[in-house]
Amino acid sequence: MYYHRTQNINNRRQQNWSRNQNTVAFVSNTKLGPVTHTVLIALMITVLGLIYLTQATRATSYDYETQKIDSQIAELNMEKSDLEIENARLTALETVKNSSVASTMTAPTSVSYASQ
Repeated sequence: MYYHRTQNINNRRQQNWSRNQNTVAFVSNTKLGPVTHTVLIALMITVLGLIYLTQATRATSYDYETQKIDSQIAELNMEKSDLEIENARLTALETVKNSSVASTMTAPTSVSYASQ
């Protein structure tokens, strides 16, 4: 890239500058008009808006995932309680069958039903 010497550069070089001070100022040859500035600002605002929207939708998607997991936990808890009840029912029948009272019972020889 080739830089042209401008009046600014010449004036600063002729002055006495101390150490650690810039002695060169770059002046761009490209000039942007007011329409270009407006377009650039609109593009920057659009990009910032898109970044904001992606961040906001990411948080919302996490919320949906947590809601889905919470509903799965509720379903599994209901299934667990149903299984606990069935387990209690089945173990109660086994307890009755194996009790001393049930073992002393005999099977009936004849069965008759009352008719109306």
